[in-house]
Amino acid sequence: MRASVPISLLIAACLVLAPAGATSVHNYGKDEYLTIRGGLAPNKQVSLAAHGGDDEGNGDPFHVWLMAEPAHRKLVALSHIGDDNNLDTAPDAYHAFWSQDSRRVGVAFRSSRHEATLNLYRIDGRRAHEIASPSLFKEVTSREVAEGDGLRTRSAIVEWHAGNRFLLKEYLSFVADDDRLAKLLGKFGRVAEKLDGGRLYIEFFADAECELLPGDRARVIDLRPGTPGDADTWWDKP
Repeated sequence: MRASVPISLLIAACLVLAPAGATSVHNYGKDEYLTIRGGLAPNKQVSLAAHGGDDEGNGDPFHVWLMAEPAHRKLVALSHIGDDNNLDTAPDAYHAFWSQDSRRVGVAFRSSRHEATLNLYRIDGRRAHEIASPSLFKEVTSREVAEGDGLRTRSAIVEWHAGNRFLLKEYLSFVADDDRLAKLLGKFGRVAEKLDGGRLYIEFFADAECELLPGDRARVIDLRPGTPGDADTWWDKP
């Protein structure tokens, strides 16, 4: 695996973007576009800023915007970040992580109390194209997480590499009535704890070297089990 650029995107399902159980809200002015955490790109020519929301009464739906700098002029709203899938509206509840060439960026935000969403984008001048990132859980199990799986937390980290490569890590935890899910996960999972009532606390962990493809797609080129406990330190990394 080639050495990664020292820039990483990390989110945790227990993401401390706001006090536990709380929603982080900002009341935006009509023309107020506030830069999110890490929002200024390395080239300082573009940034990401938050604006809007139902609680402000200004008629603008919430979005994270690609902005032209240094004029701080809005260019385009990023896809799939809005009132229908976000928990917070304050700018510091959103994290941007840029590639060194400012051509790719990841945005992390809470989509529910215990889950966070990671979106990846390709920046092309005045436009932002969402990159379809693979689900490592699906790569392992051939299906998405089901309602009956008992999902409890979700976290991920992406490290941008040189060229068209990136490292994606996923961690998920579940509370299940039996060990069927653990058996499905195989070497990518474990029963971490036996809970009261016979239920099981199950962890999933996987690392994947991924390759960007034409059409803003990505594919896994190397998939391996992650390290149990590794996700506990992701949020502590710079």
